[in-house]
Amino acid sequence: MHVTSLPGAMGSGDLSAEAFDFVDRLAEAKQTWWQMLPVGPPSAPPGNSPYSSPSAFAGSPFLISPERLVEDGLLDRADLKSARAAPGGRADRVNFRRVRAVRWALLKRAYENFASAPRAERRRFEAYCEREAGWLADDALYGALKGAFDERPWFEWPRALRDREPSAIAGIRQRLAGAIEFHSFLQYLFDRQWRALRGHARARGVGLIGDMPIFVDHDSVPVWVQPDLWQLDRQRRPKLVSGTPPDAFCADGQHWGHPIYDWAAHERESFAWWVQRLAGAFERFDGLRIDHFLGMVRMWAIPAGASTAANGKWAKVPGEALLKAIETALGKLPIIAEDLGLLTPEASALRDQFALPGMRVLQFGFVDPQGHGEYHRPYAYPLSSVAYTGTHDNDTIAGFLKSLPANLRRRVLAYAGSDGRAPHWDLIRGVMASPANTAVFPMQDLLGLDARSRFNTPGRAEGNWGWRLRDGEFAAAVVKRLKALTEMYDRGSD
Repeated sequence: MHVTSLPGAMGSGDLSAEAFDFVDRLAEAKQTWWQMLPVGPPSAPPGNSPYSSPSAFAGSPFLISPERLVEDGLLDRADLKSARAAPGGRADRVNFRRVRAVRWALLKRAYENFASAPRAERRRFEAYCEREAGWLADDALYGALKGAFDERPWFEWPRALRDREPSAIAGIRQRLAGAIEFHSFLQYLFDRQWRALRGHARARGVGLIGDMPIFVDHDSVPVWVQPDLWQLDRQRRPKLVSGTPPDAFCADGQHWGHPIYDWAAHERESFAWWVQRLAGAFERFDGLRIDHFLGMVRMWAIPAGASTAANGKWAKVPGEALLKAIETALGKLPIIAEDLGLLTPEASALRDQFALPGMRVLQFGFVDPQGHGEYHRPYAYPLSSVAYTGTHDNDTIAGFLKSLPANLRRRVLAYAGSDGRAPHWDLIRGVMASPANTAVFPMQDLLGLDARSRFNTPGRAEGNWGWRLRDGEFAAAVVKRLKALTEMYDRGSD
């Protein structure tokens, strides 16, 4: 469950008391992990995707808790009252445009009030900026410039700033000093609140699992700061972009549009950017899922001007050298390899070489786009795997069952030993009973919610990511049943 899906009065979930309460409920149910989506700044409406971020290191300002800013003396209760009165909010759905506007105004107010903060607090802020300067200085400058240029992408800025000419960068840092400090301040707030949540989770025996997209957006800080690490032309436009080849489900393939890495350049610097990226992720999380792990072996590279993905080619990726560099620098890390899709022998060999658990998804055991259903049935799960009823890209388990033809639905229920009265629990039990070392369930599946609560539909540009848990919905009865199943299959925390 993503953080934005938490209940709360501010239009979307954040790092308020509800996040701490959710951890407490997980602990009561003997759970040891809370897995979430990327927590960086999401793309702007209408996309709102947490997988499309302008930063590889920053946290989302929209996850900062205004209630905790009141506790810190940076906002007044009256500020929250007026924000809550703004129209357009729903308890079970995020209105992203409203949330962004209301929260941004509150964050600006908090920054204005920070001017009169005690000197000790200013020193803590300055120490944070100094400690994180390796990424924060450029992230904050990028944010300030985006504001100055009406959110235009960096490759459309004046050439001297686009190309980061030293004199131009030095000059703009002086002229935008206030805006730069504001964006640094946002990251300071996020970091402080995140550390509090993580500390609480650790105290309750709950680890946090993050999610790292393998690609980054063209309009992002890392591509602006280190363009030589991507295959760009002289105008800083991509030569090749990401996607997937044509298949039985999509005749033209999929055109994702991320710039393709210049892997030779990454190898020359011993994958330093990747090492920094992983190190930053594990400052925030106890475990990490690498999205599209198949891209560690090869990437479908499409000419940037192509209208479809059909004319792309496979580009080899030095995944073994990359993972060795990360392991050498950071040690053995608790990483989940998102190996869904067309798993090639090379990708499975790379995953196993580094002893990374892959993913198994119950829904694919009965309806698998790749035609490998048995691979995803619980009896076939290996010990080294993380098993799910579904992921954020799947329909809910209740919606999935309803969508099946009657004969296939009967087969799934028979497999689960279900009488059909609470099939979501029966299927959860099937995954719990599997050999997989780790079992993870979407909150919607624990609640038995239907397709109206689906979190994301791949290929649909709008209407995703908005589902929210209603206050009190993760009720005592759900906690009790989850705890009982967890203890029955010896998966619980002590």
